Amino acid sequence: MGLNQHHYEINVLWTGNKGTGTSTYKDYGRDHSVTAVGLPILLGSADRTFHGDRERWNPEQLLVTALAQCHMLSYLHVAVLHGVVITRYEDTATGTMVMNRDGSGQFEAVTLHPKIHVADPATEELALSLHAEASTKCFIARSVNFPVNHVPGLLGITED
Repeated sequence: MGLNQHHYEINVLWTGNKGTGTSTYKDYGRDHSVTAVGLPILLGSADRTFHGDRERWNPEQLLVTALAQCHMLSYLHVAVLHGVVITRYEDTATGTMVMNRDGSGQFEAVTLHPKIHVADPATEELALSLHAEASTKCFIARSVNFPVNHVPGLLGITED
């Protein structure tokens, strides 16, 4: 056990019982709610491929989301440490999951595509290089058993 531990608690409540429980694979819904003290309810389901509701978040999306969020937060921290001022950050993250013949599956990889804008164009090269350091600090990426790749780039934005 580490000296500096952080604990997280959420509640998942299955709301997909259509009256007969899990009597057959198609007779139950995959809908559920995720709650944590003081936070809004997150409505979840399975991926549509697995009879889920496409209007709710699925666990696969949430895993990719957690990796993208964690990298962004680690990156912004590293930027501060190196004196690089980031004025905008966005990412389109993609994940690949493979299914096995026995019905199990796992993620093969997630690729983040973070795009940044820096206040000082002279720091762009340094800013792009900081994604490597941020990836070593991301708690979530350090906890998964598949590669989390990064394809960083710059945002070509104009100031409003």
